[in-house]
Amino acid sequence: MTWELLGLKRNNGPLRKEEFWAVQNVSFDLHRGQCLGLIGPNGAGKSTLLKVLNGLFKPNSGTITLRGRVCALIELGTGFRSVLTGRENVFINGSILGLSKGEIHAKFDRIVEFSEIGEFIDAPVKSYSTGMALRLAFAIAAQMEPDVLLLDEVLAVGDVGFRSKCYSVMQQMLSRSAVVFVSHAMPQVSRLCTHILVLNHGEVKYQGSNVPEGIECYYGQFGQTESSVAGTGKAVLREISLSSNGSGSARNGVLEIRHLDPLALEAAISVSPEVERIGVSLLFHDRETRGVAQVCSGNSGLAFANRNGSLRLKLVIPQIPFNPGRYALSLTISHEETGEVLLAQHAVRELQVTGSFFGFTPVQLDGRWEVVSNGNGECRESRGVVES
Repeated sequence: MTWELLGLKRNNGPLRKEEFWAVQNVSFDLHRGQCLGLIGPNGAGKSTLLKVLNGLFKPNSGTITLRGRVCALIELGTGFRSVLTGRENVFINGSILGLSKGEIHAKFDRIVEFSEIGEFIDAPVKSYSTGMALRLAFAIAAQMEPDVLLLDEVLAVGDVGFRSKCYSVMQQMLSRSAVVFVSHAMPQVSRLCTHILVLNHGEVKYQGSNVPEGIECYYGQFGQTESSVAGTGKAVLREISLSSNGSGSARNGVLEIRHLDPLALEAAISVSPEVERIGVSLLFHDRETRGVAQVCSGNSGLAFANRNGSLRLKLVIPQIPFNPGRYALSLTISHEETGEVLLAQHAVRELQVTGSFFGFTPVQLDGRWEVVSNGNGECRESRGVVES
């Protein structure tokens, strides 16, 4: 089964005033077992492209070829009727998704089991929590067996345990379908996708099979992270600077260093006289605002004495093992005895890590590899390749 999208090119005629191309000059093909991550900022053209693929919009030019059974999950629970029971909605929603009545009967027990609805399957949907309704909707969708599957933000469902089940089902569907997956959640894209296409203002900014590199391109469509300050106010950050032993360079106020370069931070802090000792933490956040690493003075058994209400601290980190990308640094100052947060300043500085290797996780650990068993009893290394 092959799936192709070719063209979507600009018409020869000029656009009218305030008209624009929602999607243009997009061309790719996708096969069974492949998943294309379609990502981009709001208004990039992702949903429009998905609707074109689903036949809701007709392209101005170009051709679309889809072979096999096509299914689209644009919004979970579409067609649910709140006054009807879960059982009744299973049959209605299943029919909307293209399942026959016989198929729904055959899959009904699996749908109820997967949704974890239990005895509430015969209760009106209006009595369900939002999570229960979404679980039931995904359970119905999970029973489909399409050749081409179009997904739009459908995995943010339920708690951690249920999301784990959803991922497992998605992996099974990927093995037998060609999937186009639209999402703003880059961890989901990184986990599921084999290819990636980044859109912005309807134009392709990145296209290829290097998913981490494509995700970094997506992050690059946004500006710097906004700084914010919290805490009791008993500590104030007066000055902060980053350096990297001369190996880093600053661009637009952002320090740029290479993967595994050192990092030094200097900070001037004012602390209320009533606080005798403080602890300091430096946190690194990725563009999803997830914490990826932390350096904490307390973890080293250190506390800083507040002698005259003013301190200048220096922190040296020998290596930064981060994936290439942009990271925000946040500084937290706390009372060493009570744990009271005196200052929590988010995105006080930003760091750009460069490198040629884009991994799937924020941190890339350095390790020593060797062959411990081989048939010849010999092992040699040549140009980075360990041969046995």
